[in-house]
Amino acid sequence: MVSIMDLWLPILLSAVIVFLASSLLHMVLKYHKSDYTGMPGEDNVMEAMRREGVGPGDYFMPHCADTAAMKDPAWIAKCEKGPSGIITILPSGPPNMGKSLVLWFVYSLVVGVLVAYVTGRTVAAGAEYLVVHRVAGVAAFLAYAGAQPMNSIWKGQKWSSTIKNIVDGLIYAGLTGGTFGWLWP
Repeated sequence: MVSIMDLWLPILLSAVIVFLASSLLHMVLKYHKSDYTGMPGEDNVMEAMRREGVGPGDYFMPHCADTAAMKDPAWIAKCEKGPSGIITILPSGPPNMGKSLVLWFVYSLVVGVLVAYVTGRTVAAGAEYLVVHRVAGVAAFLAYAGAQPMNSIWKGQKWSSTIKNIVDGLIYAGLTGGTFGWLWP
């Protein structure tokens, strides 16, 4: 068994490497650029939302309070007429990239700690690189990509976006597994 404290360097370094890799994926390769498109009639939609006082939050439309309401002919008619969707409204103002980047790095650190816990409990000190890489990589993949399909299954996210996020997760997992394998005590 290897303690988490003995793995502080791979935890920290894997978070830094994942942070840098994600920056490259999003700023250089830009293959996520097609994940979102503009809303037709954006100005009118935004004005209507302001007029209605729509604040930050997650909205489902048409909304129903419970599964019994899904049998209501009026709700069914709204669904058939459309549009239907799930919308996330962010706070007004430009995106706070600094806050998001800090939270992403903290998340990567948390992933590193969880990977250290799982790997440290299942792989002995002195283990071969590939053994460590395999265990750490699978644990990291579950953290970075494991839940991505839920966004397409339940929220209607385009599968192409979900697949790109899974590929990102696979890259982050490989880098995390590699870092742990390289620096394993």
